[in-house]
Amino acid sequence: LSSLPQVDWLLGDRGYDADWFREALKDKGIRACIPGRKQRKKTVKYDKRRYKRRNRIEITFGRLKDWRRVATRYDRCPKVLLSAIALAAIVMYWLCVLTLGS
Repeated sequence: LSSLPQVDWLLGDRGYDADWFREALKDKGIRACIPGRKQRKKTVKYDKRRYKRRNRIEITFGRLKDWRRVATRYDRCPKVLLSAIALAAIVMYWLCVLTLGS
């Protein structure tokens, strides 16, 4: 948890539903948007509208994995891998703007 950046919200799925995790996030000043597991006895409140928008992040990661170089991690050097991810993100953005603009 010490490596988490300073953010306002953390969006996560039910796999991250643990009381110790929620408390650690609260101690760092991060609000959790994590639905409770179905087996949880006490229900947990979360921002449902914000949670629904989480799929945009998952879709973006799915599109990044379409790039074979990124998905298989050919590049073992972190700087080169980050450069490949940045290049893929730029091309994805460019294609998105190109299709929405026409």
